[in-house]
Amino acid sequence: MDENVKQHYLADSPPTVVRLEIKPHFDSLKDESLRRYAHYMSKAAFQGTRVTLRQVSPESEPIYDLIIALHQACNGDWNSLAQKTQVSDEHLRFFLEYAAQFLGNCGNYKGFGDSKFIPRIPASALESLASITAETKAAFQKANSTGGGFYETKEQSMMHLGYPVEGHMTTYYPDSPTITKDEITAIGDLMEKKGLALENTRIRKTASGDFELLIASGVSKPPARDRDLGEESTFALEGSLKGKSLHLVFGDYKEEMAKIAHSIKQAELNAANDNQKRMLEAYARSFGAGSIEAFKESQRVWVKDQKPVLETNLGFVETYRDPHGVRGEWEGLIALVNMERTRAFGALVDSAESMIPKLPWGTDFEKDKFLSPDFTSLEVLSFAGSGIPAGINLPNYDDIRQNLGFKNVSLGNVLSAKAPNEPIPFISEEDQEVYRRCRDPAFEVQVGIHELLGHGTGKLLQETEPGKYNFDVSNPPVSPVTNKPVTSWYKPGQTWSSVFGAIAGSYEECRAECVAMVLGCDFEILKIFGFGDGTQDMAGEAGDVLFAAYLQMARAGLVALEFWDPKTKKWGQAHMQARYSILRTFLSAGDDFVKLSYTKDDLSDLEIKLDRSKILTHGRPAVEKYLQKLHVYKSTADVQAGKAMYDEITSVDSWWGTQVREVVMKNKVPRKVFVQANTVLDGEKVILKEYEPTLEGIIQSYVERNV
Repeated sequence: MDENVKQHYLADSPPTVVRLEIKPHFDSLKDESLRRYAHYMSKAAFQGTRVTLRQVSPESEPIYDLIIALHQACNGDWNSLAQKTQVSDEHLRFFLEYAAQFLGNCGNYKGFGDSKFIPRIPASALESLASITAETKAAFQKANSTGGGFYETKEQSMMHLGYPVEGHMTTYYPDSPTITKDEITAIGDLMEKKGLALENTRIRKTASGDFELLIASGVSKPPARDRDLGEESTFALEGSLKGKSLHLVFGDYKEEMAKIAHSIKQAELNAANDNQKRMLEAYARSFGAGSIEAFKESQRVWVKDQKPVLETNLGFVETYRDPHGVRGEWEGLIALVNMERTRAFGALVDSAESMIPKLPWGTDFEKDKFLSPDFTSLEVLSFAGSGIPAGINLPNYDDIRQNLGFKNVSLGNVLSAKAPNEPIPFISEEDQEVYRRCRDPAFEVQVGIHELLGHGTGKLLQETEPGKYNFDVSNPPVSPVTNKPVTSWYKPGQTWSSVFGAIAGSYEECRAECVAMVLGCDFEILKIFGFGDGTQDMAGEAGDVLFAAYLQMARAGLVALEFWDPKTKKWGQAHMQARYSILRTFLSAGDDFVKLSYTKDDLSDLEIKLDRSKILTHGRPAVEKYLQKLHVYKSTADVQAGKAMYDEITSVDSWWGTQVREVVMKNKVPRKVFVQANTVLDGEKVILKEYEPTLEGIIQSYVERNV
């Protein structure tokens, strides 16, 4: 790999380490049974750490083991370790920076961006550091000889997650370098017909050309009554794979899933109500026996558990990192409700029915009834996974969302966590003050609308079972895009993700972001969050927040180019691909609403100029037009039109991909690495243990929760 290119893959130096502040909120939780519930759910979430590591790359778990072993070998006294192994202070710092970033991403590929990062410490110095004991020496050898190890950079395609047949890294299709997209699709189609969801699965292609569907479960032979397909375990494949078979193999991540199921049962003893007990019983069945139907039952009950003091959700949830967009990565959330901020979100929920008609698609493409969700502002106690989002809308199952409802959460201590004096490139000096002052409240408004009215709106036109439809098929609704009756819809068994495949995640994030940009212009919503008095005043406080929201989105669309790989011409992060397309929409709004300003040929003085007086007249209408297409194509299963549009607007030409991306890479700001507290059981009492927001602090926190 070219040395200049290689520089972009080096671990951040230094990474931005911040603490998730939780102590005041945890201290206010006086009920010991609630504290024990939080403790066991946190334990269950982090018992999935090794699952997430194995879902990232083959080398991630051995690297994790080395970091843990080195800390234990020196009892956290890193300076003495460096002295004993004759490693310089600089090289020790490079290792600690890598270790902190590795733990923050739960693997050696970025949780936000899906690209590999490599240590700045030379391999010889890392080997010296690991020579302290026989155990650490063996751990280093294993870590550096598994998969791509720490330093492998020869094949740039392997520096990114993606399909193995395209040369990318993935562990969702282990030991299957020749498995094709068509084969993955054919297996998915067969399982769709059988009614087996795939979030907790992986696929292995065997030497004979047959396939194994690996199912995460705490036992290798769950009883037929607990399996989604009963006794069936071998299936004949069809079409181009005729003559080949698919065999279900239970017990993937067996040890971890068994531990998780056990912790869930311990949490159940401390549940606050019957809904929580039923939810946890379903979780335990799902993680023990590998049943996604049991997991869906847990989500049905979870939706009904309204306004809990302590909020939890865990499982194989988001499908962004599976190149096929179907299989979920392990994650777990345990958080405490911030009652003060929750009141604002409750008011937003109350306003939803009056806001939805302002979206550009009409009643035919909207749910018959808005199912008022629980919307809470949470302070994160524990978040296990490859990264912590700012907000969440769950569950991801459309049948539950459309028939039972959903929940929205905003993660307050994630939104507020930042390093002091953080640089903000590409914002002009004249806009820096309002941007710094208003970016947090603007982002909170954006997250709220994105989760509630973005992911929470919309109807999928479906043939729910043969001959039955959730719309009048004899008089189909007229598309506002074409002004003609729609001609496509979802067939029985099809889902949004199965039809739109790999682009589904980014496309849906884009739709939700566009809803936030459209309704964020509504001054009644801004008033709900405490900005302005509801009157349209672009010069006042509400106008400042709205301006910051649009400027923040434009800047996000620009820095998104960090997550586009010029060699493979692929996007590595769903949200950033979406934001780039919204920046392109802003730029095409006309009349210099948004423009990229620069005077130097190398673009080193590049800045975003956004005319705040044109947000309502140019910005909002341009986004509405784009949003209307995104939404209608999704509602009608028109993957051909939707994919063509989305591929075009997220395409990166030579100017964007070379000149603009180069200046973005030169100015990239390290992403935050969050240091989380641990809970410790002392008899029947639960004690919160916090850690310093340092490189050493994050390593210690993982060592002490390594279970």
